[in-house]
Amino acid sequence: MFGAVGMKVLMLGWEFPPFMSGGLGTACFGLTKAMNDIDLDVTFVLPRPIDASAVSSHVRMLSPSNIKNRVRVDREICEQLTNVRFESIDSTLCSPYETPESYQKRIETVIHNKRIETEYFDFSDESYTSDGVELYGKDMFSEIYRYAMAASELAKGRDFDVIHAHDWMTYQAGMAVAALSGKPLVVHIHATEFDRSGEHVNQGIYDIERAGMHRADKVIAVSHLTRNIVISKYGVSGDKVEVVYNGVHREDEEDTGLIDNQVGIKRDEKIVLFLGRITMQKGPEYFLEAAKKVLEVVDDVKFVMVGSGDMMHHIIELAAKLGIGNRVLFTGFLRGDDVSKVYKMADLYVMPSVSEPFGIAPLEALNNDVPVLISKQSGVAEVLTHALKVDFWDTDEMANKIVAVLKYPPLQMTLREHGNFEVRRLRWHDAAVKCEKIYNNVLMSKKVGS
Repeated sequence: MFGAVGMKVLMLGWEFPPFMSGGLGTACFGLTKAMNDIDLDVTFVLPRPIDASAVSSHVRMLSPSNIKNRVRVDREICEQLTNVRFESIDSTLCSPYETPESYQKRIETVIHNKRIETEYFDFSDESYTSDGVELYGKDMFSEIYRYAMAASELAKGRDFDVIHAHDWMTYQAGMAVAALSGKPLVVHIHATEFDRSGEHVNQGIYDIERAGMHRADKVIAVSHLTRNIVISKYGVSGDKVEVVYNGVHREDEEDTGLIDNQVGIKRDEKIVLFLGRITMQKGPEYFLEAAKKVLEVVDDVKFVMVGSGDMMHHIIELAAKLGIGNRVLFTGFLRGDDVSKVYKMADLYVMPSVSEPFGIAPLEALNNDVPVLISKQSGVAEVLTHALKVDFWDTDEMANKIVAVLKYPPLQMTLREHGNFEVRRLRWHDAAVKCEKIYNNVLMSKKVGS
């Protein structure tokens, strides 16, 4: 087996702390840290320049320096993750949650700034160039193709046993590297286009997802809910799809000493927390509709919404329209210690997701001794027993359960204590071990097939 001698993994991802836009970064951090602990050798590729000073001190990192090939390498800066290295490709792609429309708006800003910075800038049919050097794809899909070619160049001459690609934006890169190297490809599904877009699926994104899943030697899904979508919506054979649940990293932290009145919350008020991207997939409207019903029977409660997203303005307006604007606080996107602080303030965490492949945030809440109410339409509902569960659309039942937790301390205490005990079983170590087993299996199959 390869694990005993340090299997080498080329991992393609989009987020890693502190470069975060959602749960994918948390998952990549937890998984690579656990892989480091079991002596897997991981080279992690990010599609962005990396400021070494901004990265956690336990990470060994490589960062951009070669403008010609878009592949930039810098010095090792950290020591704790001795088996994990980071490389980056200069790319304007920055989030698997991005849409072609949001990419186009952002690239126009990038190009505007480049025009100011450079004397020469040429608009070709396929890409944006400066001084004859290709910089960025003209649209999201051409940029994904350019990124795939750059990843192939990066992989040339490198020593690795298996390719592990996270979410759809990396799949073309994964397929290109697999074709060039002949090494097996494992694709990891954290969310599908059906989760992100519901009925309004982008055909181009779907096609990339489907191609990546069919080309892969194995597909990792974060839950059986996601596995069923992969099989039914993408036509992938069930024996090709493995479920690897996410975990949670546990740290014992001291009290934050947060002063409630600094954030507009009185000390005797209860806090109900929403933490996630404020977008259709996460069900923020249902959270507000339930909040209105709760406030009809409970006075001393504030609803805190942490996150940002394309529905932010709509949700702020909806809170005002429902007449509860003064009872809902919007913090914007938080990271690091601020996330821990807001968890420690909360009496209940609510995740009303319309479609949630897994959902790491409930684990983080339980890890901070906060009881949780989660959507039945979530993968994490498969692994949590001591959590309240509700259909995302049933705002009456959602409100009833929120009121029950706020009004009956014994219920809150039971959910907190049993949930906290339960979450200790969900470790990233187990996810890393299962991934290693999958790597070994695809390598063995490849060897037998040849």
